[in-house]
Amino acid sequence: MTRLAQTVNGVSMIGDEEGFMPLSAAYPELETVDDALRTAANNDLAIPESASGERTSPDNLSFGSPLTEIGKLWGIGLNYAEHASDLDETRPTEPASFMKPATAVVGPGGPIRLPPEDLTSRVTAEAELGVVIGRSCKGISKDEADQVIAGYLPIIDMTAEDILEKNPRYLTRSKSFDSFIVFGSWITTTDEVGSLENVRVKTTVNGRVNAENTVSNMMTPPHDLVSYHSHVMTLEPGDIISTGTPGAHVIRSGDKVKADVGAVGSVSAHVVQD
Repeated sequence: MTRLAQTVNGVSMIGDEEGFMPLSAAYPELETVDDALRTAANNDLAIPESASGERTSPDNLSFGSPLTEIGKLWGIGLNYAEHASDLDETRPTEPASFMKPATAVVGPGGPIRLPPEDLTSRVTAEAELGVVIGRSCKGISKDEADQVIAGYLPIIDMTAEDILEKNPRYLTRSKSFDSFIVFGSWITTTDEVGSLENVRVKTTVNGRVNAENTVSNMMTPPHDLVSYHSHVMTLEPGDIISTGTPGAHVIRSGDKVKADVGAVGSVSAHVVQD
């Protein structure tokens, strides 16, 4: 299982179930994870047998966000019918998408920083599958999506629900506070994940699973989302589509949130109050 990651000190890494080594030790021509995305989209990324250097267990590494330069961040609302019913909203007939700023991103562990209570007093967290674009594309079909996806990563997304409830036009504000999206430790390449249909996405808070569902129950599956948004704008390497959650849970300072995304991996983060 090929994984791309970056340490908190900015060292780009490549790994698998046996551990990680610097990306440059395996591919001297690739300096960063960002440089490796196109190779990953071509399904040509694996640790060569000739690669020099020892592998380090992920337990002995501290990871940051896997990407140095984060591109466009798309989020998808109400992509599971069950989540729409939880919120007493009608399931949309096409992707209910929105965008988030790169300044909202934090790496594994977080922390997720709750804004001052005079701004919002009801923040929810939700587990999601993230799709990482590896090649520029425009107007592609869903069958062509495999050719442009570099891999997948687990994501925790946050929403200030009380702001959103005031007016649906406040969606961008409710989603855009600093630390309101947590990226997993690594990007897992598509060839290693295989079919996404049976991947199970779970939102866990303090060890309790609060919501779960499988990708097969999405209204718009990941490959369709890539195709759909490529008809809206050019997608570029480093762009990410967070594909929607099976359900959200209110979080408080002191909580620990986890997104478990099957073969893709998991990510957790602590919650603190600003």
